[in-house]
Amino acid sequence: MTAKRDTARVIAPPPLVYAAGLLVGWLLNRLLPVALPEWARMVGFALSLLSLIPGPWALLSMILSGTNPEPSHPTTALVTTGIFAITRNPIYLSFTLFSFGLALITQNGWMLVTVALTLIVVHYGIILREERYLERKFGDAYRAYRSRVGRWF
Repeated sequence: MTAKRDTARVIAPPPLVYAAGLLVGWLLNRLLPVALPEWARMVGFALSLLSLIPGPWALLSMILSGTNPEPSHPTTALVTTGIFAITRNPIYLSFTLFSFGLALITQNGWMLVTVALTLIVVHYGIILREERYLERKFGDAYRAYRSRVGRWF
C-alpha cells in the first residue's frame, strides 16, 4: 500500500463524530427539553467511570505495540492482546460509554437519541472502513482475530 492510501480513510476523526452527536443532542434539548428520571444520573456516573477503562488501556497497548491509534495514520501492528482480546473496538466503546453516561448525567433525552444515531455513523463511516482496511493489510491474521473477538464484546 502506498503511504497515502495506507489508512482506513474514515469519514472524520472519531472524537469529532462523537462530539458532534453530543452537541446536536444538547442543542435539541435547549429547543425542546426531554428530561430523564433522576435515577438516570447514577447510571450515567457509573457508565462514565466505566468508560475510563477500555480507551486508555487500548491506547497504551497500541503505543507499546508501536502502532498509531489514530485512524488517519497507517496501522503498523495488529494488536490482539490485553483489552483487544475482549473487544475489537475498545476506544469506541469508551467513547460510547462516556457519551451515554453524559446524556444520563445531564438528564438529556435528546442526547440519548443522538448518541444512538452517532453509533450508526460510527459503524458505517468508521468501524466498517477500519475493518476492511485491517483485512486488506493483515489478511488471515485479522480474519482469525475477527472470528475470535467480537466487535464490541
